[in-house]
Amino acid sequence: MEAAADVIGALRPDEIPPPLRRVARFEPRRRARLAATLIATQLEDDGPFRERVADVVRESEPVLGEAILSGTVPPAADPVTVAALAYLLRPDGWTERVDTARRDLEQSATAAEEAKVIRQVAELREQIAAAKATRSEEADRLRAELRDLRGENTELRKRLHEARGKAKREHARAEDLDRRLGEERAAASVAAATAEAELRRLRSRLSHAESSAENARRAAREGRNVDEARLRVLLDALTDAAKGLRDEIALPPGITRPADSVGGITPSRPGHRTLPGRALADSDPALLDQLLTLPQVHLIVDGYNVTKTGYGDLPLADQRTRLVSGLGVLHAQTKAEVTCVFDGAELNAPVAVQAPRGVRVLFSAPGQTADELIAQLVRAEPSGRAVVVISSDQEVCDSARRADARPAPSSLLLRRLGRT
Repeated sequence: MEAAADVIGALRPDEIPPPLRRVARFEPRRRARLAATLIATQLEDDGPFRERVADVVRESEPVLGEAILSGTVPPAADPVTVAALAYLLRPDGWTERVDTARRDLEQSATAAEEAKVIRQVAELREQIAAAKATRSEEADRLRAELRDLRGENTELRKRLHEARGKAKREHARAEDLDRRLGEERAAASVAAATAEAELRRLRSRLSHAESSAENARRAAREGRNVDEARLRVLLDALTDAAKGLRDEIALPPGITRPADSVGGITPSRPGHRTLPGRALADSDPALLDQLLTLPQVHLIVDGYNVTKTGYGDLPLADQRTRLVSGLGVLHAQTKAEVTCVFDGAELNAPVAVQAPRGVRVLFSAPGQTADELIAQLVRAEPSGRAVVVISSDQEVCDSARRADARPAPSSLLLRRLGRT
């Protein structure tokens, strides 16, 4: 097949057998390795191709080729080359030549294997002899070491006995010291516990005293701040109310103007108007608009009552965002103080709410409802300030009326926010 692979590379494309043309571009060694089956099949079935390959091999081995054709093969000839030439030339008895070459190769391989085994056996015998010599030396050395170790063991046993006696005496002494130490620790522990109890009692009294003093200072400060804030809000409300009343009834200025001396007919003045929202029902659409015109009005919104009335199908977070955004627009239009109260019990954890300018957002504390926080906000306002509570909860509305605040239903606020 190697000879055929070389011949394929030297043939013209039209001389190459069709099955081998696609491997003709390969390098000869690669061709012989990858197309071995195709080449062998072609050599067996294609006589002209086999003869062409035989001619090339005879040219490279002319003496051996003539010897095979004549039937006299030199004994020193390579069995592989003899078998290849016999297969290609196919003289009489060529199959026997191939079998003879195979047997020669097997005998050569067997002889080489036997020689290898003999060498290995000789090497193993040498290794065994060396190992025996080494083992004898090692045994003698170990016997000497064993004698030395036995002597050391006797000496160590003697020392161990002495050490055990000494350790027993030291152990008894340590137990006595440990007993004394335990008694001293118990006494120290009792004394420390007594001192710790006294220290805790004194710290508790000190903490109680400090807490009482701080609560007194905070109560005084908060009371003063709350009173000042309520007074300031009431003063602002009265100032705005007085200004609105002056404009409402058209009071004359406090000084005489030059135009006042000019004669003429003065038109009649309209009658006095009542304050906005007094005569309107709670369901009147104009009620909230008139209430928001009051000076320094404080609008308190029951948050979830409004959102669940208007858009309760939304998630709570979206309800809060939508209501607070609308209240921000309402404040920008009316300048009213706006406080929106949500029930903290509806939340699993504290949430962050981005309140717009002019809108105060509060959540009820744990243990407190939004209704209670709304009532607390109403009570915090000074008497005389206009306070509007937005809720459809009857209990919230009644509480607002008792505190002189004006309630209004949630539907009015939803309608007003729908116009913003």
